[in-house]
Amino acid sequence: MRGDDRRSGSLFSYVDLEQRVPSDHPLRVIRTVVDDALQELSPTFSEIYSKRGRPSIPPERLLRALLLQILHGLRSE
Repeated sequence: MRGDDRRSGSLFSYVDLEQRVPSDHPLRVIRTVVDDALQELSPTFSEIYSKRGRPSIPPERLLRALLLQILHGLRSE
């Protein structure tokens, strides 16, 4: 089952991440482009995932995390 990609903002944190990242930070532009691309892929993701079972980690969230890992040169070890 495909997980939901809604942001829960204040569920676990008292810090609003939108306020912590400067408005002119390069990741904000990248986020806009990535969100648009993932929106186009959303129907494909829905077709791939089963309708039964436990919800997964949303594929959009996994792809965003992978992109951040690549951009910041973080190793997966």
